[in-house]
Amino acid sequence: MKQLFLILGLISAAYSASSFAADTPAAASPKPATTTAAPTQLVQVITSMGNFTLELNAERAPLTVAHFMRYVDSGHYKGATFHRVVANFVIQGGGFDANYKPIDAPYKVVNESGNGLTNQRGTVGLARGSEPHAGDAQFYINLFDNEALDPNKTRWGYAVFGKVIQGMDVVDKIGNVATGARGPFKEDAPLQPVVIERIERLASP
Repeated sequence: MKQLFLILGLISAAYSASSFAADTPAAASPKPATTTAAPTQLVQVITSMGNFTLELNAERAPLTVAHFMRYVDSGHYKGATFHRVVANFVIQGGGFDANYKPIDAPYKVVNESGNGLTNQRGTVGLARGSEPHAGDAQFYINLFDNEALDPNKTRWGYAVFGKVIQGMDVVDKIGNVATGARGPFKEDAPLQPVVIERIERLASP
């Protein structure tokens, strides 16, 4: 039951109510980013605890990758944190600064959770609230195989759009920091902020 509760906490704001009941796609989908992405895009996530590299899959998740890169190119992630860490589950970041204050993230994207990519250990997905198309700048990295985050016939899932290809040891180190109550969070917030210094493009393979 606790694991299910933690899954419901993958949100784009402080812990609000969420449900895995069947959702109906919005009548008017959010306008996607117009950036054109290559089949794969590499980015490096530079943090206060070390660096890791993501390979983004624009072939399977074109809207989500373009959306994420829009935030990367705007410098949104500079000074953001991994504000939510749950050992053996996920690390989540991109929405709060080092003082645990929310960072404005105005752009949303259509949910691509049915793209065939699954929430396996080391994959990166887009966090969202209970509304299926509510994903903004917050992303998470799976520390474990989290099939409960995948879509099924009765509900939307969380869209996977890439994977860690280098530095998973850094991700695991972040996933084991001491956590507790900080800012608006009652639990699971790192007691010492894990800062994202920046996310930068790398040359595509």
